[in-house]
Amino acid sequence: MVNVTEYPQIIAAKAGIIMKSNLDLVNDCDSFPYYDDDPQPYTELVSSYYKLYTQRDSKPVGFVLPWVVKQMPWESNLWDIDHDKKQIIPHFPQSETIEVTLRKGQENKAFKVLEKWRNELYTVHREDGLDPLGDRTITMERSGSPLFGIVTYGVHMTTYVNTQDGMKIWVPKRAKDKTYGGLLDNTVAGGIATGEHPLECIVREGAEEASFPEGLVRSAAKPCGTISYFSFRDPRAGGESGLLQPEVQFVYDMKVGEDVVPKPCDDEVEMFRLWTVAEVQKALSEGQFKPNCALYLLDFFIRHGILTAQNEKNYIEIISRLHRKLPFPTATTMYVKR
Repeated sequence: MVNVTEYPQIIAAKAGIIMKSNLDLVNDCDSFPYYDDDPQPYTELVSSYYKLYTQRDSKPVGFVLPWVVKQMPWESNLWDIDHDKKQIIPHFPQSETIEVTLRKGQENKAFKVLEKWRNELYTVHREDGLDPLGDRTITMERSGSPLFGIVTYGVHMTTYVNTQDGMKIWVPKRAKDKTYGGLLDNTVAGGIATGEHPLECIVREGAEEASFPEGLVRSAAKPCGTISYFSFRDPRAGGESGLLQPEVQFVYDMKVGEDVVPKPCDDEVEMFRLWTVAEVQKALSEGQFKPNCALYLLDFFIRHGILTAQNEKNYIEIISRLHRKLPFPTATTMYVKR
């Protein structure tokens, strides 16, 4: 009989199962190469991309794949495209230029990823934060963001209970008809819309996905920093594979009593289960979680002293990889609560 208090690697060895290490889980999500690991292939890869700039910025805000450039329905009166320098710059008003182009791409069925138009706007964060010429906030339809490889932002919250039998975590199973259908997720998660503060986002998502009362989330959700990574999208994300997705996620913990039970409200989640730490670790090792969700749970385990330098040989690398420095400007004043 397997002792569930043992680490998943020990359980796996006894059962003869090949399981993912914690570093494997990081690699699955933070899959974009690092310059320091091998400068030449990294440089060759990045030099093959077009760079998206906004007006008056000297640093790119996103990478665009060459085949995306070829298929995008650009209009010469709306964009400056330099194929020699591989630079793309929208004309003013920049948000409207981007929307018009993405709408045309949707109408032309140029990209599968645009078929699920979300009617949600993401902010394109720039080098100086705000545009001094009046185009203060540049936005982009959420479904089009991976086509331009911009940094996107979201929130993830782990809800847990301290019971007589130890810590337990509320784990949802994603609906089968959603992206990453049937995989496990964090208790509550979602994308931050333009103008939305992370706390307001987690309050909204908590109600929509888990039926958490607003008062509970506002009083009990504790901000625990951020996680950042750079992924290549896989088929389970929906749309084209290989699109670029750099992300920053604001992380929250919420400790609740045993009387608090999350319930699905929208169609994102199929069910919630209350699992022991050992059960969550085992499911992680078996690849049952959505790839980026594994990172938040590893971060949770590190912060709560469950994953330590004593039981994880790649402890230092995992911590550094959970906070990747991205090659684009990131949010500054956009998330200052005023």
